[in-house]
Amino acid sequence: MTSSSGGKAPRERLLILGAAGRDFHNFNTLFRDNDEVEVVGFTAAQIPNIEGRQYPPELAGPHYPEGLPIWPEEELEAVIREHKVDRCLLSYSDLPHSKVMLLAARCLAAGSDFGLVAPAKTMVDSCKPVVAVCAVRTGCGKSQVSRYIIDELAKLGKKCVLVRHPMPYGNLAAQAVQRFATYEDLAAHKVTIEEREEYEQHLKMGTIVYAGVDYEAILRQAEKEGDVVIWDGGNNDSPFFKPDLFICVTDPHRVGHESRYYPGDVCFRMADAIVINKANTAPPGSIDKLKDAAEQINPKARVYVTNSNIVVDHPELVKGKKVVLVEDGPTLTHGGMAYGAGKYAADKYAAAEVVDPRPFLVGSILWTYKKHLHLGKLVPALGYYPEQIADLQTSINAVPCDTVVIATPMDLRKVIKIERPATVVTYAVEDRDPPFLREEVDSFVARCFPESK
Repeated sequence: MTSSSGGKAPRERLLILGAAGRDFHNFNTLFRDNDEVEVVGFTAAQIPNIEGRQYPPELAGPHYPEGLPIWPEEELEAVIREHKVDRCLLSYSDLPHSKVMLLAARCLAAGSDFGLVAPAKTMVDSCKPVVAVCAVRTGCGKSQVSRYIIDELAKLGKKCVLVRHPMPYGNLAAQAVQRFATYEDLAAHKVTIEEREEYEQHLKMGTIVYAGVDYEAILRQAEKEGDVVIWDGGNNDSPFFKPDLFICVTDPHRVGHESRYYPGDVCFRMADAIVINKANTAPPGSIDKLKDAAEQINPKARVYVTNSNIVVDHPELVKGKKVVLVEDGPTLTHGGMAYGAGKYAADKYAAAEVVDPRPFLVGSILWTYKKHLHLGKLVPALGYYPEQIADLQTSINAVPCDTVVIATPMDLRKVIKIERPATVVTYAVEDRDPPFLREEVDSFVARCFPESK
């Protein structure tokens, strides 16, 4: 690039707004080796204690021998002014449109341009067929759908390897490429509760899981281990790999969110197939509203309706008992839900009472309630760092109840000591109304593996 005077133009100074996921991928694919852009650093939001770190030199590349700083988003305006930022790039997910524009206003007022990146510009090509499972919001049931797809592909003789959206909350250099094949691998990588929630059920099925920071390197390893790569999305973000089949999962308990939350609204528009999950607990009329939205916004997409079947492993510990509900944390916090699968398990198995845990919460779990005022009678299973895990254990054990209903996608007893009897809730996608989702899988195999016909 040259300036109007013929000399070399200064590099554009860029600040990436993120949450330890999409932000790093955008940097790796668009800017790490870009001679025309100088990234000054990242901001961090949404996840506790991820600011104050460095994006390490090992990952940042030769342009950034000292790595890159990560500031809290609260310091956005000060960072823009101090580092003479030309442009801010929004690179995280599950944001209402109003929050996107609030961030834009903050950037513009501080003197920086504000922008977004088209998902296709950061999608890495694979030599293997890719199925991407994304959603319009956190907590729609992406992992359930991924497990369904993997199971159906196995019936057709295809081995899958799963790549999960990033959750690198520890040592970034050490987490560049992570491979999980056993429960012992989870302990070896010192994963958080949030990571366990995403990985355990896949490992239980015998599926190899990859995650980390450098997703081109991750993909190249994953391709060696399966016939099909499954992209298991995070929050409501778009896929990091170019998909041969793009599935977007919706939630009838949050009708309208498919067009009001970024970038889930982008996924809804891009999808080849739209899954309306949780039909068995859907409010009246909500499924038809989502079908209408699909027809209006993405008429090319094929629409499938599925149940999310909820089961507990010890029904006798729920029926007639006073229970405390421990629900999936991210679904409740930035996912905005006031309840989760535990509520439906308590109703289905006739609990006598759902005990209000709020008077007994401590530390960071209590702080979460003060920040997310929509939360009801439940405990959000949050464990991003050791002190928070300790707060979670103390809070659960302080609640006077007969049974702890563990409705998060992992068995919390693997990481905390629960003093009362506990039962684990599992949930799985099942076909409800024709056309069935398995027909989409059949079509994918016929298209991508013509020799299988």
